[in-house]
Amino acid sequence: MLGYRWPMASRIRVVVAKPGLDGHDRGAKVVARALRDAGMEVIYTGLHQTPEQIVETAIQEDADAVGLSVLSGAHMTLFARVLELMRERGAQDVVVFGGGIIPDADIPELERLGVAKIFTPGASTQSIVDWVRTHVATPVS
Repeated sequence: MLGYRWPMASRIRVVVAKPGLDGHDRGAKVVARALRDAGMEVIYTGLHQTPEQIVETAIQEDADAVGLSVLSGAHMTLFARVLELMRERGAQDVVVFGGGIIPDADIPELERLGVAKIFTPGASTQSIVDWVRTHVATPVS
């Protein structure tokens, strides 16, 4: 329903992050806005975040999910490090998904590492919103 906002206590909280040295964030901002407009609480970290900063933000913000946008080609290293840090910090219940310029051949390995979903170029914002709603548990109020 257009314009509907979930009560604050039951909103899905998503950290949208741009790890590494990639300076292109238009896609991340479009996804962040689509999730927000769909009633989710979105924390956008900005450019040039380290995996450590992203995980710290996810924990501090009590995020239900982390969406990573990677266009730099460093996706294997960056996703792996975020997932490793999430496990070390006991936050493996946080759903990690992402997108960007990621070759199809790398997606199975990212999934094996624990990435829940990769959205490739051309994915609609509606498909991302629908996936998050379906695959990220709604917090209990």
